[in-house]
Amino acid sequence: MLPPRLLFLPIFHTTVLAKVYILHLRWHMKEYNRLYEDTYQHKGLRKKLVDTLRTKGITDELVLAAINNIPRHYFLEPAFDKIAYEDRAFPIGEGQTISQPYTVAYQTELLRVKKNDKVLEIGTGSVFQATVLAEMGARVFTIERQKKLYDLQQSRYVFKSKYPSIKFFYGDGFEGLKMYQPFDKVIITAAAPFIPPKLIEQLKPGGLMVLPLDDDSGTQRMLRLTKREDGGYDEEAFEQFSFVPMLQGKNK
Repeated sequence: MLPPRLLFLPIFHTTVLAKVYILHLRWHMKEYNRLYEDTYQHKGLRKKLVDTLRTKGITDELVLAAINNIPRHYFLEPAFDKIAYEDRAFPIGEGQTISQPYTVAYQTELLRVKKNDKVLEIGTGSVFQATVLAEMGARVFTIERQKKLYDLQQSRYVFKSKYPSIKFFYGDGFEGLKMYQPFDKVIITAAAPFIPPKLIEQLKPGGLMVLPLDDDSGTQRMLRLTKREDGGYDEEAFEQFSFVPMLQGKNK
């Protein structure tokens, strides 16, 4: 038989390892709660942001309510926590940005989202725009061409269970999602060099497409297209914006 002290060693080490594991787990839970805490301060800043959007001309109360309900700081690195509700864009990696809240609200308002609308989004980015659409009751099919961003969305998006209506795809936005057509609405969240014909094809007659189209000024003109029964479309032009470019193909 082994001496008592040697019999005790495995039990001792197991107990120590268990305590270390529990402490490690508690630290991770504390960090998770810190990252995904929505405090009264955050809610107050969101309300202030919504008031700012109203003063800038956003009138759709459903759009404003959706933005007021979504913690934007969840979509940014912790370093941006204190400024997450400023009305400006922030970098999210791979040369991409989370759009300025005014831009998100503006495009969403033009899209005239209705509950159960089937919406194709080109440019998932931070997932904030898709979340706003889902909060408004839309079924969102969103495409991201940057593989690193796409993978990050799969591992870090905290609202997957809350918004199962968001479906994620890695692919070329110019190609759309033919197998899921037709769509009630299409929204492009990057500067399109031209109106993608395949996205027009995948839009229902009477459906709307909102996109920022490159012009000669170096910025983009926001357009809303309404598809006609004959397959053509009517075009409305709105304000100028500045977006990151919409690129063809997939980036690994």
